[in-house]
Amino acid sequence: MLATLAAHTSQAAEVESVFISSQLDPNSIIITEIDIIFVYDQEIVDSFPATKSQWYSSKKQFVQSVGNKADVVSIFVPQGFDSAMTSLPTRRREALKVYLFGQHDSSSMAPIDVTEIQKVLVEIDQFGIGVSIQR
Repeated sequence: MLATLAAHTSQAAEVESVFISSQLDPNSIIITEIDIIFVYDQEIVDSFPATKSQWYSSKKQFVQSVGNKADVVSIFVPQGFDSAMTSLPTRRREALKVYLFGQHDSSSMAPIDVTEIQKVLVEIDQFGIGVSIQR
């Protein structure tokens, strides 16, 4: 039982906060959607959409079909915007995987796995979405 508990503990998601910063021209009219997906079921991890276009074309169906096996947090970010993200799911540490997609990215972009990042920094610029550790 101790080995099982240790294995479960090591799989806990680390995500505690997400900070989003848009470096896009504040005079343009661009709003970028950022989706943070907390997945609690291995079957969903195994069949998760492989690209941004697959995610956004089936997002509504995904949300309806997974029930409580995933949480999706969507943030709409205007250009020139900085925000400390605090409204993450209370059970976020139970997630097997935490993925991130940004609408302002290439359609073939794979989900960004942020499971092991405690303080996530998302930066939006003219080249797409960058993810790193917030210092």
